Amino acid sequence: MESLYAITTGVLSACGLYLTLRGRTFPVVVGLTLLSYAVNLFLFSMGGLTTHGAAIIDGPRDYADPLPQALVLTAIVIGFAMTAFAVILAMRARGDMGNDHVDGRKHEEGEETRR
Repeated sequence: MESLYAITTGVLSACGLYLTLRGRTFPVVVGLTLLSYAVNLFLFSMGGLTTHGAAIIDGPRDYADPLPQALVLTAIVIGFAMTAFAVILAMRARGDMGNDHVDGRKHEEGEETRR
């Protein structure tokens, strides 16, 4: 179970970073969303991946830590607000500049990007 969480978190982080470094606004927004999912999985796994664990206990039994669950719920709300803000910002930039390039330059159809 831990290896599945680790692999999934790594894949989401790698895909999110790759998409965040793209030149268009929509892949950047999707990349930020994938990075927030990876952070949520990481925070959730920090509580210990137990099955059949009680949230509140009386003794030294196997239990689920409620703090990472609360942090993930908070991160979901913050991630949703950040995604909504990024989408509105991308729509505004597209309307003002006429294209969706992240660097702010206006690229022509046949022009290659040189860096």
